[in-house]
Amino acid sequence: MRTSFNIPDELVAEFDRVWQDEGIENRSRAVREAMQEFIESHSRLEETTGEVVALVGFDYRHHDVIRALHGTQHEFQDIILNTSHTHQGEWCLESLFCRGPAERVRELTYELRDFDSVRRVKVMVIRDSGL
Repeated sequence: MRTSFNIPDELVAEFDRVWQDEGIENRSRAVREAMQEFIESHSRLEETTGEVVALVGFDYRHHDVIRALHGTQHEFQDIILNTSHTHQGEWCLESLFCRGPAERVRELTYELRDFDSVRRVKVMVIRDSGL
């Protein structure tokens, strides 16, 4: 299947550099592998159940979205234990340490991904049983 994407030039250039550095045979193969990793990550998050302890990390443009992000964090204060924030130029890196139902961690993750000014959201489940 052939398809097209609207991707910023600098992201394509960086992607091309990485897959070539890794010795992947072509861009199509690299895109397939990246898509597979995305699907696997999503599936792991969807399949997690019960009480979890998790770290949700994300980066964003501070001035574009900070008020809305604070609102979201207040909506999820039932699971957010604490936060860590650092500035890196125009970008910020935020870590949310969470504990609670896996469903709430998923909801928080998906809500953060909906913000245009949030670049990446990563979740690490530290413990998913025996809480």
